[in-house]
Order: sequence, then structure tokens, then C-alpha cells
Amino acid sequence: MTESVEMSTKDVRAELADVLNAAAVHGRITYITSRGRRVAAIVPLEIAENAERSRDDTSP
Repeated sequence: MTESVEMSTKDVRAELADVLNAAAVHGRITYITSRGRRVAAIVPLEIAENAERSRDDTSP
């Protein structure tokens, strides 16, 4: 199972290099929150590419 964490936009700004490294090396998903609500995610490249392929496979 893939590890995931939530971080505020402020914390992501301060720790961006570490967040990117955690995605690339450890496969961690980081959900970015604003005012306690998830607004985006930093995901490992493999997950993003698989999502794109899935979307492309189902396009008309």
C-alpha cells in the first residue's frame, strides 16, 4: 500500500524538495490542503502516468 500524508500549502512550500523526493524515491502521495480541505496532490510519476493512460484508454 502506498503511504500518504496531508500537508498545508505553507508546509509544502517550506519542504518542497523533501516532498518531491518522498514521491520519487519512496512512492509517497502528499495531499496538499488549504484551510483544511484537500486541493491538490503530489504523486509518484508512475501513478500519474497510469492515470493518464487510463483516461486516454476510455476517451471516445
